[in-house]
Amino acid sequence: MSDRIVPLIMCGGAGTRLWPLSREDRPKQFINLFGPRSTFQETVLRVANPELFDHPVVVTGAAYRILVQSQLEEIGCQADILLEPVRRDSGPAIAAGTIFAARRNPRAIVLALAADHIVQDSAAFVSACAVSLRASVAGHIITFGIKPERPATEYGYISPGVIIDGPVRAVASFVEKPDQATAIRYVEDGYLWNSGNFMFRADTLLDEYRTADADSIAAAARAVDEAERDRVFVSLDKQSFGRANQISIDYAVMERTTRAAVIPAAFAWSDVGSWRTVWELSGKDSQGNARAGEAVFENANSCYVSSDKALVAVEGVDDVVIVATQDAILVSRHTNSNGLKKLVGNLKNVAPRLTEISASTTALSETSHLLDADAHYQVRRVVVDVGKRLSLRQDRHQAEHWIVVRGVGLIERNGSQNVYREGESILVPCGTAHWLENSGRIPLEMIAVQTGLSPE
Repeated sequence: MSDRIVPLIMCGGAGTRLWPLSREDRPKQFINLFGPRSTFQETVLRVANPELFDHPVVVTGAAYRILVQSQLEEIGCQADILLEPVRRDSGPAIAAGTIFAARRNPRAIVLALAADHIVQDSAAFVSACAVSLRASVAGHIITFGIKPERPATEYGYISPGVIIDGPVRAVASFVEKPDQATAIRYVEDGYLWNSGNFMFRADTLLDEYRTADADSIAAAARAVDEAERDRVFVSLDKQSFGRANQISIDYAVMERTTRAAVIPAAFAWSDVGSWRTVWELSGKDSQGNARAGEAVFENANSCYVSSDKALVAVEGVDDVVIVATQDAILVSRHTNSNGLKKLVGNLKNVAPRLTEISASTTALSETSHLLDADAHYQVRRVVVDVGKRLSLRQDRHQAEHWIVVRGVGLIERNGSQNVYREGESILVPCGTAHWLENSGRIPLEMIAVQTGLSPE
């Protein structure tokens, strides 16, 4: 058995807790919240040491396939990309990814990671993985317990039990998110935050899952074995995967198994579950104000501003979050995350496009602004920097029509290359493998029309 750990990176979630920046077509794991890279990219780079980690497996929704591929290319990394045809929560997703890894090595050590978490000390994280390896090989399912920085009410907790191996201890119990008084008691009693990241031997996890729900494991196995494969993606069989019960890995395995263990982790960690958390993790001025984009503060304290373009001027308020995108503006109190959840729920009925489609996206090679859209099409203005390339793509469900407005582009379609200039257009039919490069001396500007329904 290889001693290297197989990272299994889960990035299929479509949460809108950071609306309006995070939307269903571009959730928070793909957004550059704290620098030039997304949390997904940071997660991949965190497990890039080939001495400890093997080739990663990414499990994501079919709608995010191009985002995953592009962001991997931006950081020079590769992975096996498994596409979920429908959302079934973390249980079936981890099961399918583990089965995929087990087809190569039934006793592979798998590290299941959420793609939208922040870890501020990568070295400490890698050290915790190395320490957990022996206990995982021995058949324990390790969860990373975070030493609490405060009595938080937004996280579940773990009560550590007897010592297993060095710092690794048995899990005495998992407990749900507490109220404030209970959270204070948990911290005093040595409880740990439940990070929702796990390490395990593939056969151990599958055996434990099978004991609780054999049908779902069988469905996940069929979805892997009957998957469609091309040179980029592994598309899980929709009919088979859809038969797996929708359940989190916590309820499916971790709260049932007798093999659960925890390693206390000292690294700073967050699941970035609210705008308040983004503010807490951001650099601040002397009044506690943080900004991403242009903002001016006067007689304001502990505020957070994120703006795509317009300057935001803030005066005479405290503890306020302001997020301005091309098509929406959020003004909210730090502490009102539940209110934001209700607001987004209302928007899904009143203005669903504002929760589904990002008006503006920026990657290392391109900037995209939404001009118009409905369920069957999108029209975007796309600008590609000089010398940059849009990654190789192949979409079986959607066609693209590009009109060059300014500049020169080199386009390859199914192995054939052509140069297109201002006023010329390119049709990329469904299923066509293609990439585009700015081969000129000025930014390449295009109008991109995408037609066809997303597989999700």
